[in-house]
Amino acid sequence: GRGGEDGLIFFFFLHIYSCSGAEPAQRVDVLEELKLGESFSGVLQVRGFHNQSRAFLFQGTNVRASAAVAEGLLQKLRGRIEFTLLLTLKQERLNSGVILSIHHSEQRFLELESSAPRNEIRLHYHTQDQRPHTEVFPYRLADDRWHKISVGVSSSHIVLHVDCSRIYERVVDTPAMDIPALSSVWLGQRNAAHGFYKGIMQDVQLVLMPQGHISQCPDLNRTCPTCNDFHGLVQKIMELQDLLAKTSSKLARAEEKMKSLDGCYCEKTCSLDGEVYREGDAWIDGCRNCTCSNGTVKCEAVYCPPLLCAPDTAPTYMPGACCKECQLIHTLEHSMNKVDDPPCPELNCPELEQISLTDRCCKVCRGHDFCAEGSSQICVENSECVNLEAGACCSCKDGFRSLRDDSAYCQDIDECAEGKHYCRENTVCVNTPGSFMCICHTGYIRIDDYSCTEHDECVTGQHDCDENALCFNTVGGHSCSCKPGFVGNGTVCRALCDGLCQNGGSCISPDTCICQQGFTGKRCETDIDECLDGFVECDSRATCVNLPGWYHCECRDGYHDNGMFSANGESCEDIDECEMERHSCANDTVCFNMDGSYDCRCPHGKNCSGDCVHDNKVKHNSQIWVLDSDRCSVCSCQNGLVMCRRMVCDCDNPTADLFCCPECDPRISSQCLHQNGVLTYSSGDSWVENCQQCQCLRGEVDCWPISCPPVQDCEFTAIPEGECCPRCVTNPCQANTISNDITKTCTDEHGISRFSGSTWTKHGTECILCQCKVTVSYIIFYSFVWTLSIFFSYYINLIILLCLVVNNNILWRASVRCFTYMIPL
Repeated sequence: GRGGEDGLIFFFFLHIYSCSGAEPAQRVDVLEELKLGESFSGVLQVRGFHNQSRAFLFQGTNVRASAAVAEGLLQKLRGRIEFTLLLTLKQERLNSGVILSIHHSEQRFLELESSAPRNEIRLHYHTQDQRPHTEVFPYRLADDRWHKISVGVSSSHIVLHVDCSRIYERVVDTPAMDIPALSSVWLGQRNAAHGFYKGIMQDVQLVLMPQGHISQCPDLNRTCPTCNDFHGLVQKIMELQDLLAKTSSKLARAEEKMKSLDGCYCEKTCSLDGEVYREGDAWIDGCRNCTCSNGTVKCEAVYCPPLLCAPDTAPTYMPGACCKECQLIHTLEHSMNKVDDPPCPELNCPELEQISLTDRCCKVCRGHDFCAEGSSQICVENSECVNLEAGACCSCKDGFRSLRDDSAYCQDIDECAEGKHYCRENTVCVNTPGSFMCICHTGYIRIDDYSCTEHDECVTGQHDCDENALCFNTVGGHSCSCKPGFVGNGTVCRALCDGLCQNGGSCISPDTCICQQGFTGKRCETDIDECLDGFVECDSRATCVNLPGWYHCECRDGYHDNGMFSANGESCEDIDECEMERHSCANDTVCFNMDGSYDCRCPHGKNCSGDCVHDNKVKHNSQIWVLDSDRCSVCSCQNGLVMCRRMVCDCDNPTADLFCCPECDPRISSQCLHQNGVLTYSSGDSWVENCQQCQCLRGEVDCWPISCPPVQDCEFTAIPEGECCPRCVTNPCQANTISNDITKTCTDEHGISRFSGSTWTKHGTECILCQCKVTVSYIIFYSFVWTLSIFFSYYINLIILLCLVVNNNILWRASVRCFTYMIPL
């Protein structure tokens, strides 16, 4: 019984949390999808990491997936919050290249890059709030050796494995795989001009599940649920809690209503002239037979059968009757009795205007109002009394037709259906009781009751064109086109600058750039050297270092920051190289600490050699050597002190090392093309593009996120629009990041704890959505375990609590953000 259920649940979760591989449907072989050996010339098939495996050598060849292949691959990746990129590679030394790139225009949705000049692995992606983000992992891949690479993404959790060893594990802004249609998929480069990878690749796969590295390294086992497992289950539980609360409330209200409806039979009813009729009811309304059917009143004229009257009778309408009836005819043969009538009233008209009537003894004046005497009472429905010369009759009102021949009952004429209207072009006829209306089509305005003309939104100003666009009136609407010097769809236009604005500058009007802080020039092409221009005064223990767009007071050699990170370098303090054993004094000398340095002194009475110890090797006094790890740095030993400096570049020297002095490389093949395809840079040149520092090295462009100054004493930070570096903000709802390590879940206005990442509608409102932002707190794990225990067995608690023991020191802060829904009118 119960034990069987517990065992089944335990087996189910053990299967989820201990996967050792991926189903074929969850694995995308990128090389197989691209058919690399068949479709791309210049890509050579070579021997792979294993003798029998297939690999491909890349030497700057364009490898772009066809539109059909790209769309098929992107369909599998779209909307995923869990996936793993696997590959095996051997990258050439000194190369900086893109391994895989999925992008649309300038937006990189998923791109993996390896840079030899900076010894970095970079993962570029878009966050869920549509911000570009680059996660940098310091690691050297470009060493001409084979490496197995695994980049696993699970919600806000990224894990990098190299050669089956977990190198980095980070919590980041959650990647969003909302990849638009017509996006490009490139292998071994970013596009046709940049990011060329040089080396060998094989086994490039996308595994559409977390922990995909297990299929690459089967000896590694998965022991704990991923962040997405955790978030997903927590969110589902919260959704079920909210749903249960709402359903319980609705159920209680429904039960109250049901109590009053017990024994009632519900049916559709009809309403006419204030009267309510039940389903199937039939009644006579004037001279129409009406019925109630499915909530709708249907009426039709009363049918009058033909009459066969006797010789002494004639068909006649009787008061209140819809059909004629046979009535006796009075003749002279009947007996006559004298009746004493009252005297005739005196008439106030000339005798010539007096007329005799056949149905009365007294004369009346011409134009007498017979309707006022009561004749109008026989005119019942949509009919009116009309005076004649010698009496009165009924006549249907305009827009109605008679239901019987005396016009006492009339019904509406549908002029629209019968074509008896006068509506002209650009209108639609709408029937009304006794008449009709001509309604203008959308985008037209009324001329008169029957016709409409086109509405010129451009003249009236009722258009949505940008202020820098031209409005053109069209049939039924309008169109917008950006003015010369501006580009866009007409509704939104932005200025266009020839040559484009560089270093993150914005084009605010034709041929006018506004520069980001730290840059100047017509195209924002010039970096302001704050150090040279005297804008900055650093402490004596620090030196001013100019950086693209800003500067930094960096501690001089022999000093380090005490953790206060003051902007002018006042927080720099001396390093005691002797105590920390960071000196190079040989064994026969004694280290003496000095402010910003140290000295190797020879004890009294001894004859010291002046040698140095560097990298656990003895270097003789006055010896000069090149660093093994950096051939561009030269070191020397001077009386026990090791001094290193970068090689001085003399471009006039024909033997200059072009590897260390790329700015001396005159070859055209070493030049680089700017991302805009217009500017050309020489080897060694640097520039800033889209918040990235870029450099041209031997014909290859390498870009990395620009360095930003530290933001001091700041709990909440945000990156203003048009800028690259964060600034302090006081409102947490405006913050992009929260840099406080206080571990708390979110608490809503009613004291209910909310898990990080969850969303809910604010109590008592329908249009305010709140979110618990930003990160994971493993204290939540305990609450999550407690909640799961309601539904599952103690086996699950045991598994997750084991994970909790491992991860209980990873704590992050959460805060509440609320948003108001924008509802289009």
